[in-house]
Parts: sequence; C-alpha cells; structure tokens
Amino acid sequence: MARTAEAVGGARDLLRDRTIAARRRGHQFYVGITLALIGTVVIGFWPSYFGTLVSGGVTRPMVMQVHGAVFTGWMALLLVQVSLAATGRVRWHRQLGRAGIAYGGLVLVLGLIVSIAAPVMHVHAGEWTVESAAGFLLLPLVDMILFAGFFGAAVVYRHKTEVHKRLILAATVALAFAAVGRMNLPPLQYALVWLAPMAAAMIFDVTSAGRVHIVNAVTTAVMAVAFLRIFIVDSPAWLAVARPILQPFL
Repeated sequence: MARTAEAVGGARDLLRDRTIAARRRGHQFYVGITLALIGTVVIGFWPSYFGTLVSGGVTRPMVMQVHGAVFTGWMALLLVQVSLAATGRVRWHRQLGRAGIAYGGLVLVLGLIVSIAAPVMHVHAGEWTVESAAGFLLLPLVDMILFAGFFGAAVVYRHKTEVHKRLILAATVALAFAAVGRMNLPPLQYALVWLAPMAAAMIFDVTSAGRVHIVNAVTTAVMAVAFLRIFIVDSPAWLAVARPILQPFL
C-alpha cells in the first residue's frame, strides 16, 4: 500500500514537473517571437522612421510621427506583457491588459487615419499619382481589418489563455506586414518573412502539444489569403472602390 501511494506521488510530481517545464518553454517561445517581431519592425522601418529618429532628422508630418510612436508602443507593450507572464506576474499582466484593450483601439484608429492620410500626402507632394495612391490603399486597410478581427477576438477570449495569446500574436503579425513590405523583397520571400512567426508558432504547437492549435491554423490561413492583395492593388475593380474613398481628401 505504501509503495502504491509512493508511486502515485511520484507520478504526480513528474506530471507537475513536466507541466511547469512546458509552461516555461511556452513563455520562452513567446518572449523570443516577440523579440523577433520587434527586430523585423526595426529593420523594416529603419530607413523611414527609426533611423531618422536616431539621427535627429525627423521631417515626417505629425500624424505619421504619432502613428509611429503608437505602433512602437504596441510592440513595447507586447514585450512587457509576455515578460510579465513569463516571470509569473499574472496579476500585473491582467491589470496592464485592461489598459492594453484601450491601447489596441488607439492603434486601430490611428492605423485607419494613416491608411488614408499617407497616400493623400504622397499625392499632394507630387510623388504619387491618384491611381498609385488608390492602389496602395488596399494594403493598409487590409492590415487594419486583420488587426481589428484578431485583436477583437483576443479581447473576447482574454480569459482563455491559450486562445488569447495566439490571437494577440496574429494581430501583431498582421501589423508587421508594412514593415516587411519596406524590405523590398520579391513576393514569395515577402510572404515567407511576414508569415515566419506564424510558421514558428505552428511548429512550436506540434513539438509541444503534438498538433497545430486551431487558432494558429485559422489565423495563418486568413493571413495567407490576405497576402494575395499585393497582386490586385492595380486591378480595375479595386481602383473603382478606392478612388471614391480618397477623392474627398484630394
């Protein structure tokens, strides 16, 4: 009887240790993937934003500077949140998360404003034609649609940790589309670099749980389809939609 109790206790301890180790690996993964995303954003926006900040030669309009600062703040907030979770400060993570909901709303609002403002400013500066601006509009608008969908779902499922954290990752990867786009990569490489964090997340799912989590599978599929927008920015169908959107601001 004593041996049976000892065996049960040993099995329970082994299960606990394995669970703790799995959680630790999960936290390490999300910290690592967040740092990788921050690196992607810095590289992509270095010539047009971060580099000018360092050199002190910022000449961009105020709305673009505010947008850049808010977007950078989102990346910083994500790093703080995953770090809090990784170090066991769950209460702080949840408290900051309440403010994070409002901050995500700010990211969305400014993203929509800049989606219109950026191409309009290029037209006014004589750098783009109206056709080019109308075509470009599809790119940031879809970014904002993806972010709104993933982030909104993350808020709804904020009490389901495994779902929530994957949706937040997907929302952030959606935002990184613009940063990767500024690397001037061929389409296939563009897609691979942009979706690399999602691919890494699915590989981590398989190695840690034996299967891909449904959230990662669905969000990656949605983003893969959304990537195809780069091939229709100049299509007559899209331009017929985009021109009336921009016209009041030109």
